[in-house]
Amino acid sequence: AAVLPLPSRAAPVAHPPAVAVWPRAAPRVRDTAALAAAVADGPPAPVFVADPTFYRSGMAADARLCFLHESLTGLDDRYASLGSGLALRHGDPAAILDALPVDRIYVNRSVTARYGRERDDRLFERDDVTTFAADGLDRTDRARGEYDWQAQADAYFDADPIRAPETLPPNPLDDGPTVEAVERAHGVDPTKRDAPTGGLAAAWERLRTFAAGLDRYPGGIADPAAAEERTSHLSPYLQFGCLSVREAKRYVDREGTDPRGRRLFEERCYWNRHYSQKLVDWPGWTERAVNPVFRGLFRDRHDPDLAAAWKRGETGFPLVDASMRALRETGWLNFRTRAMCAAFYTYICQCWWKEGADHFYRHLIDGDAAINYTQWQSQSNLTGVHPVRLYDPRKQVREHDPDGTFVRRYVPELRDLPTEHLDRPERTPLAVQESSGVHIGEDYPRPVVDFEARRDETRRLFSRLADRAREALSDPEVRRRASLSQRHGRETGDDDDESGQRRLDDF
Repeated sequence: AAVLPLPSRAAPVAHPPAVAVWPRAAPRVRDTAALAAAVADGPPAPVFVADPTFYRSGMAADARLCFLHESLTGLDDRYASLGSGLALRHGDPAAILDALPVDRIYVNRSVTARYGRERDDRLFERDDVTTFAADGLDRTDRARGEYDWQAQADAYFDADPIRAPETLPPNPLDDGPTVEAVERAHGVDPTKRDAPTGGLAAAWERLRTFAAGLDRYPGGIADPAAAEERTSHLSPYLQFGCLSVREAKRYVDREGTDPRGRRLFEERCYWNRHYSQKLVDWPGWTERAVNPVFRGLFRDRHDPDLAAAWKRGETGFPLVDASMRALRETGWLNFRTRAMCAAFYTYICQCWWKEGADHFYRHLIDGDAAINYTQWQSQSNLTGVHPVRLYDPRKQVREHDPDGTFVRRYVPELRDLPTEHLDRPERTPLAVQESSGVHIGEDYPRPVVDFEARRDETRRLFSRLADRAREALSDPEVRRRASLSQRHGRETGDDDDESGQRRLDDF
């Protein structure tokens, strides 16, 4: 991909010096600590650095990049309404920051891993950079063991969001490349359908719509077809920071009239902060199993052809295939189908977890490293804390897509198959296949694996490793990383907390 030119190194700064404000994962003007500090210390110079490394990594679908670009355009419009604007820059962040005609740089911290974390660590060592993290996360050294995560999260949600400025002075930075120029340079060409529109206006419209119909939220979480209509769909706006989590929670608390819906959404807001805290504590979530006993699990059995069939949605298990195609086509899945597909990939396909987790992260528009990778490890039981939960995808069809709405939407070759055969098409009588025009093995594949045999084999394997996994958890650091916080109380594993696990499975 073409590389846009870097701005030349700036001349000495004229006083009073401007304060560059890099929003990072907070493209908004409300509840953003870096902007509030820059207004006090300014004048503020809002800037966003588009880092080419992220575009070239292949870890973000073009639809997710477009969501980011739309969010930046919306932020620029909001800044303009206040009298300022957002200056876009493209290139190596260190060189860009060196070239800015400012004395100080205020940055909103984000939650990331891999290259992003390494880059940020270098950035935050600069004398001219001040970081802000009013996001409810503890970035101190917490290797001391147990801590009261509940109190920390409550304090964040109870605090008032930071107010937006009423006006801003003109941005002293010159305009850089346009969003369209960045997209052309990297060949960004989104193909996903029905993708959400990024930006502040779209975020608040989505939040208002969700709160107004909150009574539809309970009961619409597990059914994959209903979930497409009834879940909040706020996750990309929270991930990119168009809304802060406490802004969303506070609005639903105030405007939502359904008590159960408010409680369910509150739980999800807490889980959001919890998973982010997990990645802050240990960036290894994205790379290796938390419990060392499970590191390398199934790498020696990994079948590339089987993994490819799973990615394409051609496994012969209709709800798995519908889910994987929905992921590729729309960039979104409800939580239950994400969990089912992850468990099927690890336990039934017996493939290496990281390739599957990376595939999800690449395609999800709401791709959140903290949630994606911690959930993949939890669903694959790479923590050693939770029981092996094997979703039977055939039973999931009967319970959560009983009329076949979701399967037929994403697996059109099964559209004319009678509903009673959608859970196990391979058992459809030949006469029914002929009359419906759906020939299993030709129009739609037979199961790529023997589900029962793989299920039993996986259970035996985890049973053999159970004692070693528990022994590994006797290491306080491993236990701390592997555990999930109780909603009320100190951090522990939740394997014995059935109600807590139900909340997790519904997330």
